[in-house]
Amino acid sequence: MDRNPSPPLLSPDEQEEEKGAEGDCIGSTVYSKHWLFGVLSGLIQLVSPQNTKSGSDDEEQQMELDEEMENEICRVWDMSMDEDVALFLQEFNAPDIFMGVLAKSRCPRLREICVGILGNMACFQEICVSISSDKNLGQVLLHCLYESDPPTLLETSRLLLTCLSQTEVASVWVERIREHPLIYDSICFIISSSTNVDLLVKVGEVVDKLFDLDETLMLEWIRNGAAQPVDQPQEDSEERPVFKIVPCVLEAAKQVRSENPEGLDVYMHILQLLTTVDDGIQAIVQCPDAGKDTWNLLFDLVCHEFCQSNDPPIILQEQKTVLASVFSVLSAIFVSQTEQEYLKVEKDLPLIDSLVRVLKNMEHCQKKPENSVESNMEETKTSDLTEDDFHLKILKDISCEFLSNIFQALTKETMSLGLKEGHLSKQKCICAFRNLLPLYNPVVEDFLKILHEVDKSLADDLEKSFPSLKART
Repeated sequence: MDRNPSPPLLSPDEQEEEKGAEGDCIGSTVYSKHWLFGVLSGLIQLVSPQNTKSGSDDEEQQMELDEEMENEICRVWDMSMDEDVALFLQEFNAPDIFMGVLAKSRCPRLREICVGILGNMACFQEICVSISSDKNLGQVLLHCLYESDPPTLLETSRLLLTCLSQTEVASVWVERIREHPLIYDSICFIISSSTNVDLLVKVGEVVDKLFDLDETLMLEWIRNGAAQPVDQPQEDSEERPVFKIVPCVLEAAKQVRSENPEGLDVYMHILQLLTTVDDGIQAIVQCPDAGKDTWNLLFDLVCHEFCQSNDPPIILQEQKTVLASVFSVLSAIFVSQTEQEYLKVEKDLPLIDSLVRVLKNMEHCQKKPENSVESNMEETKTSDLTEDDFHLKILKDISCEFLSNIFQALTKETMSLGLKEGHLSKQKCICAFRNLLPLYNPVVEDFLKILHEVDKSLADDLEKSFPSLKART
């Protein structure tokens, strides 16, 4: 034979059955509409009045999910990542069904799955707008933040973050959250007490997004725990703890520090956002314990964890955003509370090492390989960094500003101590000057004036390396 054999002819009944199977498919998928209808109908039955009677036995049953139903609704959860399925669920008013489940069911697993499906559906813009415009559904979803079940809280946070990332509906959710003051307490409780790192990271991302979107909301949350309301009854104040945003953020940062670098980055950025407003800086430094705890944690990160002397310079690419946040917060604390004991310059000289090391590694990352045919690919990568690496530029600007602040606080005694302990040296000063000039010219000139009194030989050597400085001094 010179061709494949023809397929066997189908009987009229078989042809009709095949057409029916094709018509049962959801969009271009192989998922069955009929099967999905059955699962959703089963969900409706679960929360129907006859299945939600009060009573200890009934309530205990409501807390559990039948294994077969769990498997089926989990398949819907997986399927909902497909846009055709998500749109079909939307057309079938599935969000209303899920809202009914969330409003009536006490089963944590079922609630988690329903929020998870909505979270998948919200990844598609049209559906996200529809879900966000439903005020009742919005209220029910926000009440899920009061849950004690970590998986449900995780899925709720994921859904909120998805919606807050859509510019068309972000303001709607910000306003709803502002209308629910207890959300502040709930989120503070989670980030200050949870040991679930995945949950901490996702809730942190929600807070970070909220603060980035709306400064007014951030200010409200900063002030929320600043003082106990005068008219609040004493018994209420004992029952309801007063949460302050800074200690809660610090607690979460400590929890995620070793297990999730991306999560630590998120919480450091939250602290950085707090320092963009005066109230935020005061929230950090006014309470001595909060200021000291913040300083000690961040000091430890940059002096003993990030960008260490035995790390390859390219590590800076992985750590540039978190380092920018950490240095920014340290700098804000340093200039606002220099009289605090933990901010004595002689104790903080190791920061000069960290800042100079970062600047030196940055120069290495931006340097193009020369005279090497074998490094063409590496040269392409490096040239991209030198042209437009926005985050590296931010890190450099913040590092230089912080270093200049420390230099301005140096006295003859602290400079002498820095030279003795090796925090200041010819090579470190050259690297610092190279990055500080010409923007921080006055700072460098004042530094040299003091250095002349401490180590004239070193000062002369530095002036030779930077002739423009010698001409001025």
